Amino acid sequence: QEYTADEDLTGYENILLCADLYGISRDVSKKRAADLLELVELTDFKDKKIETYSGGMRRRLELACGLINRPKVLFLDEPTLGLDVQTRAATWNYIKMLKKEFGMTLFMTTHYLEEADALCDRIAIIDHGKIIVVGTPTDLKDSLGGDIITVAIKEDADITELVEKIEHVKEVKKENGSYMIKSANGEITAPLIIEALRKKGHVVTRLSLTKPTLNEVYLQYTGRSMRDAEESNNSLHAKRMMKARRRH
Repeated sequence: QEYTADEDLTGYENILLCADLYGISRDVSKKRAADLLELVELTDFKDKKIETYSGGMRRRLELACGLINRPKVLFLDEPTLGLDVQTRAATWNYIKMLKKEFGMTLFMTTHYLEEADALCDRIAIIDHGKIIVVGTPTDLKDSLGGDIITVAIKEDADITELVEKIEHVKEVKKENGSYMIKSANGEITAPLIIEALRKKGHVVTRLSLTKPTLNEVYLQYTGRSMRDAEESNNSLHAKRMMKARRRH
């Protein structure tokens, strides 16, 4: 997660330095460097020293350095950590482009679950250093058992038995005056619920359909939310830093 570019060099010089380390000839490296600078939208800043770059620009430069040897496999360690929304979205686009244009295999670590959902073909959830489940984003979310439909009606009536008979309904619970309905296919079930309630004379005052999220998947398999995990990791890191300072 630390920046590795040499601050005393320009962006262009940093890419050429990486090319030298890979043994790439200067003629080839100059052409690739120019192409990569254009790719990550740093051409206008190529002759400026890294110390003048913003955090987002440094991330993009390091991505360019990692691509100079055109690897078949690329490892990205939290590539959007600390970036603003705009730069983060741009980085997402770069990653999608790498998969599409270069057919590259990418291994990416991230604490942003929506990022994993949008970018990854397969996801491994790691807890306390161990992989506890692996699957596609769709398979992982489907493992929770379905969509959640929340329904509220005007009347003070129990509609549990009525709703349980509807297609794809797997479970019905009443919470805080509303019904939480788990369905294997919410898009099909929701209109059927409205129609069944209408036929019985009930007035629906609220209905919402919620798809499972990776955060719910993480909670299901680890017993804690991603936010709790981040706080735990940050606390552990802080303790290690304190111990290291005491030794010195």
